[in-house]
Amino acid sequence: MTVEFITSALVTLFVIVEPIALVPIFLAVTPGFSASQRRQVAWRACLIAFLILAACAFFGDWLLRMLGISLPAFRIAGGLLVFWIAFEMVFGLRASRKSETAREAIDKEHIVNVAAFPMAIPLLAGPGAITATLLLAGQAAGSTVMMAALIGVLAVVILVSWACLNMAETVNAMLGTLGNAVVSRLLGIILAALAVQFVLDGVRAALRG
Repeated sequence: MTVEFITSALVTLFVIVEPIALVPIFLAVTPGFSASQRRQVAWRACLIAFLILAACAFFGDWLLRMLGISLPAFRIAGGLLVFWIAFEMVFGLRASRKSETAREAIDKEHIVNVAAFPMAIPLLAGPGAITATLLLAGQAAGSTVMMAALIGVLAVVILVSWACLNMAETVNAMLGTLGNAVVSRLLGIILAALAVQFVLDGVRAALRG
């Protein structure tokens, strides 16, 4: 039972988080950052995401019920946030705004902010990953071994994500300026569609409830 649970959890979370697909998005939301600054964002984002998902595994369902927040509402809010990011990416607003700031002006506070949003939330620990973690935690309820296995699975997924994000500079060099601009806009459209899907799923679930 534990082996089946671990396999199911690994596949589910890898498919939802999609570590490799995050690399170009990571580049798109960190224009003007140096290699060391991107590495700082990567490890901070992964640490924050792991803590959030681990907390959701233990306390997520209880916290949402205490606050009176439903999972559909959480999905809708996450979708709206992702859509705003996508809007900036498609129209180049994020890149143009960052280009006005010299690299020296990208301070520690700004790095922390980007790591927390949008990288940790909602890209790494988004509505899908949080919902999946809550459901898996529900399956593991009452079993210390299965809950420990779930935390281990979360750690593996986040470590793989961190490794992928650390390859971002190599990808950046391969794409070049024009390639980054094209990829940023294409991914912006994909993110916009994903955001709309989050909202639709949330509305559909709310109507069913």
